[in-house]
Amino acid sequence: MEYSGETCPVRKTLRLLGGKWTLLILYEIGENVLRYGEIKRKVVGISEKMLIQELNYLVEHNLVHKKAYPEIPPRVEYRLTDFGLKTLPIAQTLGEFGLENLYQ
Repeated sequence: MEYSGETCPVRKTLRLLGGKWTLLILYEIGENVLRYGEIKRKVVGISEKMLIQELNYLVEHNLVHKKAYPEIPPRVEYRLTDFGLKTLPIAQTLGEFGLENLYQ
C-alpha cells in the first residue's frame, strides 16, 4: 500500500496533533489526572477560550478523558486515554530534538 496524499500517516498525525497547543497540553497532562486550573497554569500563554476549545477537541478525538463531578463548586478532571498516552513519546522526542538542536 502506498502512503501519499490523504493516506499519508504523517499527514494524518499532523492533522490530529498539529495544533499550536495540542501536544503541549497532552505533554503537561502526561500520566497525571489534572484539573482545569492546573492545566491552565502549566500551559503558559494559552487563553481560557483556547484551552477550553483544545480540551474539547482532545476529548472529542479520544485523546483525553474528562470526568465531571456533580459538586458545588463543579470539579472537572482530565487524564489521557490509552490513545492519548501514545502521544507522549512524540512530545518527548520533539523536546529532545529542541534541546539538542535549538539551544546551541
